Amino acid sequence: MHLSNIIPVLEKIAPPELAADFDINRIGLNLDLDNDVKKIAVALDPTDYVLNRAAKINADLLITHHTLIFDPVNSISKTLAGSLQIALENRISLYSMHTNFDRAKGGINDVLAKRLGLSNIQELDMGRIGEVPVCSTETLANHVAKSLNTHVQYVGERDDIKRVMVFGGSGFKNEYLSIAKEHCVEAFISSELKHDVIRSRGELALIDATHYATENPGMEELCPRLADMLRLDVEFIHHNPFIKVI
Repeated sequence: MHLSNIIPVLEKIAPPELAADFDINRIGLNLDLDNDVKKIAVALDPTDYVLNRAAKINADLLITHHTLIFDPVNSISKTLAGSLQIALENRISLYSMHTNFDRAKGGINDVLAKRLGLSNIQELDMGRIGEVPVCSTETLANHVAKSLNTHVQYVGERDDIKRVMVFGGSGFKNEYLSIAKEHCVEAFISSELKHDVIRSRGELALIDATHYATENPGMEELCPRLADMLRLDVEFIHHNPFIKVI
């Protein structure tokens, strides 16, 4: 199947117009080699490991959440040149779906809510709210760690958690904290917990489940959808940074 026939399918799954303003002109087809695609690789990040693995499995297209080039460049570093060289030498086109896939139905936040077993899901502009059986912060944190196969850190001891907000990726920002409070949730699950957010959390329990673990499931579950819609071979590539915790 030619690449040009695949792009409309990807845009149906994650419409570009759903992307946040800062993503405009940064998502979509980042490296267009105008090639025929027999195999697709999917990953969270276009790291050299992922690119080399995509080459090894003879993928013609790599779809990632994060793009290889986010900011405009006036010069190409040795690191970026090396990454591009892998893609170019192996004829791998690159496509990224970022905040548009966060917001899309069946995207990053929907899959995160599903993996955590939330019920009565409510869609927000950039996150999801759902319910869990009443539990403590520690119990919920342990559930998150097991469900996402990751270490977690948390703040806020409560024993009355029922309504939970989830946000894949770096959601611990005061603007999203305000949304959580407005919707009267007891716990907020996201990543990249910062000191100012901790200080302004009020009574809200915060559970940091890492950027990788909160977004990776959504990209992983994209694979069977693509295989079904395109009738192509689609393979997911894991590349967990394996942060050490002592």
